[in-house]
Formats: sequence, C-alpha cells, structure tokens
Amino acid sequence: MTSIPIKRALLSVSDKSGVVELAQGLVQRGVDLISTGGTAKILREAGLEVSDISDVTNFPEMMDGRVKTLHPKVHGGLLAVRDNEEHVSAMQKHDIETIDLVVVNLYPFAQTVAIGADRPEVIENIDIGGPSMVRSAAKNHGFVTIMTDPSDYQTLLGEMSKNNSATSLNFRKKMAAKAFAATAAYDSMIANWFAFADQGEMFPQSLTFGGARSDILRYGENPHQAAALYLPYGASQGIAAAEQVQGKALSYNNYNDADAALELLSEFKDGPPTVVIVKHANPCGVASGDDIISAYRNALECDSVSAFGGIVVCNRPLDGKTAEAITEIFTEVVAAPAADDDARAIFAKKKNLRLLITGELPDPGRPGLAIKNIAGGLLLQSRDNGHVAETDLKVVTKRAPTAQELADCQFAWTVAKHVKSNAIVYAKDGATAGVGAGQMNRRDSARIAAAKAAEAAETYGWDAPKTKGSAVASDAFFPFADGLLAAVDAGATAVIQPGGSMRDDEVIAAADEAGLAMVFTGMRHFRH
Repeated sequence: MTSIPIKRALLSVSDKSGVVELAQGLVQRGVDLISTGGTAKILREAGLEVSDISDVTNFPEMMDGRVKTLHPKVHGGLLAVRDNEEHVSAMQKHDIETIDLVVVNLYPFAQTVAIGADRPEVIENIDIGGPSMVRSAAKNHGFVTIMTDPSDYQTLLGEMSKNNSATSLNFRKKMAAKAFAATAAYDSMIANWFAFADQGEMFPQSLTFGGARSDILRYGENPHQAAALYLPYGASQGIAAAEQVQGKALSYNNYNDADAALELLSEFKDGPPTVVIVKHANPCGVASGDDIISAYRNALECDSVSAFGGIVVCNRPLDGKTAEAITEIFTEVVAAPAADDDARAIFAKKKNLRLLITGELPDPGRPGLAIKNIAGGLLLQSRDNGHVAETDLKVVTKRAPTAQELADCQFAWTVAKHVKSNAIVYAKDGATAGVGAGQMNRRDSARIAAAKAAEAAETYGWDAPKTKGSAVASDAFFPFADGLLAAVDAGATAVIQPGGSMRDDEVIAAADEAGLAMVFTGMRHFRH
C-alpha cells in the first residue's frame, strides 16, 4: 500500500488547462487512459489513444451528460480495497478493473454565478459525478491517486518519475486532503448560493465557508502569531485582489490597514480626487482636491506624525509629482487604480515600499456579511453599507448650516463611519482637520482630535488650527453636552450626529447657546 503503480487513469476535467501535457506524460509511462466527453475529445485531437467511459461501463452517457460516471464499474474500480479478498472477489465476479489515478476538476459553479447566469444554468453547473469520483478516490487513497488541481500535474509526473511510475502513500494522502478540501469548498459555494442568492436568507441555519490560500504571511499582528491570506472562490475584489508592483511582501497588518483605507476611499469612488491615509486601521488624514497631489498634501497636514509608516490610497492614477511627495516620508503601502512610469520609477527607489494597483474600487453600498471571532463562536452582521443623503438630515438647532458647513458635515460624517468608536472627526473645506478614535468616551475623542489639529497648526505655522470654523461629526449620539462643548472649544461651527440620546434637548440647547448649527442623521456608525 506504500507505493502503488499507476497503470490505468480516468481523466474528466472542466478546466482543461494542462490536461493534454499530463496525459502525454502518463502515456509515455505506459498508463492507459479513460475519459469523458470534452476531455476525451481534446485528448484524441492531441493524438492520444483514449477509452470512453461508456466502454468501461457498457452503458451510454445519457440525460445531457448528467449520468455517465455514476456506475459500479467506475466506483468499484475506485473504492475496492485491493488487499481485501472479498473486494477482489467482487471485482472478479463483476468484471471490474481497478483505476489507479483520477484526474477531475469540477463544473465552474462559482464562475457561472459570477457572470450572472440565470437559475437553470446555475443549477446545471452543479457537478454530481465529479465530486462523487473525487470522494471515492480520495477515500481510497491507500490505493488510488486523486488530482483536482492543474497546478499539481507536473508534481504528479515528477512523483512518478522518481518512483518507477508509482506514487507514494504520503503523496496520495496529501492529494486526498486537497481533494476533500476542494469538494467541501465546492459544496460550500452551492449551499451559500441556495441560502443567500436563491432563498434570500441572510443568516441560514448552517453557514459554510470556502476559500483558497493565497499566501502564508510572515506573521500575524505580532511576530509570535502565525497568519495567512485566503481568497474566496469566484470573483475577488478589493485589497486582496490588488496587483503588487513592488516592495516587500504584504504583512497581516499591511492587509488589514490597506483594507480599512480602501473601504473608506470607496466612499469617494465617484467623487473628486481623494486621498486617504491610514495608520493602525484608523484614518489619520482624508482630503479631496482639484488634483491628487493637493488632496495628498491636505490629507497629510491633518496628522503628519501618525502618517509616518502609514498607508496611502488614492482614487486617481499616480503621477511622478505625487509619488515624489508621498516618498518624502516613510510609507509602508501606496495603492491607486494605476501609476504612470514616472511614479513607478520614483517608488522603485524605495525598495521596501509596497506599491499596489487596485483597479476599480469596491462598491461602498454592496451587500455582504461582516464576521468576527469570539471565544466559542462567530458573530455575523450585515456590513455597514448605510448611507445618509442630504434629504435625510434633520436640522435641530435654531441656526441651519450654511452650504459649506453642510458639505463639511457630510464629508466628516463619511470619514467618521470608518473611524474606530468613539469617533470624532473635524473637517473643513473637503479635508479632515482632526480625528479622534477609539476612546472610551466621546469627550476625550473630541479633545484628542482638537489637540492633533493644534499640533498641526504649530508644525505648519498656521495662525489657527483647521478646527476653527470646521464641522464635526460624531459616529453616535452625544450622551452629554460635554463632548459637544469640547468641539465648541476647538472652534467647530457645525455638528452632524445621529441623535437619539435621552439628553438630546440638553445637547441641542448647548449648541444653540454656542451658535452652532446641528443636524441629526438618524443613523449611527459604531466601528469596534
């Protein structure tokens, strides 16, 4: 059982890449080939001798190919335990021959769903015979080799070359594990499609996950933690699908921070040139401008101290001038839809800087689930794709915001959605003036954001911090007036917040006394 020669192979693949070369290598090693439908056709076109599956089963393929391999002469040849006398006797009695190698990959279910196929076509792309053969061969890996991934074909031929056309038990065990993972992921995709897309269930009774490992990372959040990146089967987008042009391999923290930056940037997908700078998953500077370099400079001015070693993402292609500005300080990751030759040449001088090309930004309003691990379970929720339009805002103070204040309120509110709670964001003229994140109370967040703005004013020699005359956003209601009064002290003139506190009247009265304009959104954006 340790070393099993391959004499007879069954090939039936949906993804036909590399299968001809594999079959040629098998034939050169004296292996007899059995195949089905389209696979048999391309093997014959390559000049290879192939037996049809119907020649093995003595039964024709039928029902549009739905029934072809589900037969005792196939599965008996796969499942027979060859050192079991009863199994051997049954094979002899029913004229069943052993099959030593199965090469199968499955109907393209995920790809069919991704292109928006109608329901009947999706159903037709649920493979039945393929997973059955895969599982039979993988279960009987003591005697049968199973291959499900074209990237392993040359590894198989190498294994056979060094083992006199046989495979070792360790190799078969490894391929069997991979095969069961493939069928589990395939069934997961189908189950999730039925639950989410077909039945419209957000939280089905059973939840399954499937994904392929893209990379093993150097370590996790800290060096003593292991980490890896997995990609869902089917279409992928966002930071996980970005093309890395240069730089060191992305770390766990790089992926996490770049994802936070890109999610915020996607809010400006159809907006003016915009730059987001993120550090430890919190934005430390966001700005829109007439061009990408002015947006970068305005974003940097919000908190240049925190921007050191941060993530910079842009919603416009990068040019050389902007690249020069970005590389004036140490930056871990830069991401943009594209970068011209001048920009790439400048970034290339910083060999450790990671440059990512993102392509189209994700849709900020897309549906989906957010998942969080807790001890002993998983918490699931619909992703925060909430959006507040200008018509949703309710003016609650005596003074209504001016047009500029209203624009700054909406900008600050968009950013606050992506800041860890308790979140306070000051914004002025399409740029953040101060960001306070992750504090245990809202007053401290307001003070920290104001202190950062004061520090920026001192650094750049401004007459006053940019919080003077700014709008301030709070991700949740002010439970007391103290947080709002801290914003007043910072010089804010307009406030946007969800409202809904038992002390709303007290907060509104404080805003009126200070001459502030305040609007309620009716929606909060906690982010933990």
